[in-house]
Amino acid sequence: MSAEVAAAVAQAHRRDWAQVFAATAALTRDLDLAEECTQDAYLQALQTWAHSGIPDRPGAWLTTTARNRAMDVLRRESVQRRALPLLVSDTSVPGPEDGLVDDDRLRLVFTCCHPALSRAAQVALTLRLVCGLSTAEVARAFLTREATMAARITRAKKKILGARIPYRVPAPEQLAERVGAVLEVVHLIFTTGHTAPVGAHLIRRDLVDSAIGLARILHLLMPNDAEVSALLALLLLIDARRETRVSAGGRLLLLSEQDRARWDAGLIGEGVGLLTDALRRRPPTRYAVEAAIAAVHAEAPSWPDTDWSEIVALYDVLRQLWPSPVVELNRAVALGLRDGPQAGLEVLAPLLADPALATYSYLSAARADFLRQLHRWTEAAAAYEEALALTDNDVERAFLTERLGEIQTHREARTDEK
Repeated sequence: MSAEVAAAVAQAHRRDWAQVFAATAALTRDLDLAEECTQDAYLQALQTWAHSGIPDRPGAWLTTTARNRAMDVLRRESVQRRALPLLVSDTSVPGPEDGLVDDDRLRLVFTCCHPALSRAAQVALTLRLVCGLSTAEVARAFLTREATMAARITRAKKKILGARIPYRVPAPEQLAERVGAVLEVVHLIFTTGHTAPVGAHLIRRDLVDSAIGLARILHLLMPNDAEVSALLALLLLIDARRETRVSAGGRLLLLSEQDRARWDAGLIGEGVGLLTDALRRRPPTRYAVEAAIAAVHAEAPSWPDTDWSEIVALYDVLRQLWPSPVVELNRAVALGLRDGPQAGLEVLAPLLADPALATYSYLSAARADFLRQLHRWTEAAAAYEEALALTDNDVERAFLTERLGEIQTHREARTDEK
């Protein structure tokens, strides 16, 4: 097998998995069989493309191959399968009116994110079936054992069948209330990949790319939904900084240290355009405000030119739309960057008692940095040690360890002066 074929199959997996799987599931109405046939199609591609060449339309080739494999299985096992529970087909339940969004990929996303499933199950199924991650990769994203994740995914599939959850896009009157859950799942996948909770790398590129791919699918199929546009804008504006977040030597680079000339201008332009369009369509929503904050950073020519007053004002809006301890923390950091470290510490103080942030390393890290700026070395060291104890990502741990070493050097120097 040539490297060219392997690269083509890998690219087709990233780009086309959702469409191939969804089209196959629409035929089989059996998630396990659809998954098996889709995997078989990719394995067959590795062998066939090496001899016959890479097709002009790899996704179409894979979809045809997977569906042909599925039809063979269905014909062979037709009698046995008549007694098995299957997905409720799109035609058996009233669906969207003609002319509205109707796509196999969207059916799959909404099925995986059905409200009858827990949020954890929604995310796990979406990562496994829509994004095409292996069960082991999904388990790593959840920081759990592979066997545990395999059981969770199996239970979720069984619940879809047992509860007769329809394989369909919600009816128009349900779409607005259902799309929110889908967007939350996509956002969670992105944030998990943007800064991996554990591991040797800061970024889980597979998760980031999967989330952006899902957001693009949703926007392609729901182009007039302002909240979908806003979420895609948010993800693009943040991901535009991807290549500058870690130095060539593997060190974490803060926003103030990043080379803005290397930020992806194309993604920034696309994100700002999507955000502008979303804000024209409806009043600001959670994702639109978050995207606006990201846009302020993206459009600032340098770190000193960042408009912290605007960012604080946007966080004031966001805390009304989406009250959250994390929003309060981010607002406190922005306020400290605007008004100084002492002001930041004072706003952070009430958050120390919030149980939702008890194990959130970024609270300790933010407090440590403000204390460092105030030369309160002993308190800063304790805060950095606390942040280290709550951090499992190797890149973040290395950065915090470096900062802690600097603090300890300052403490020793002060002791020597005495």
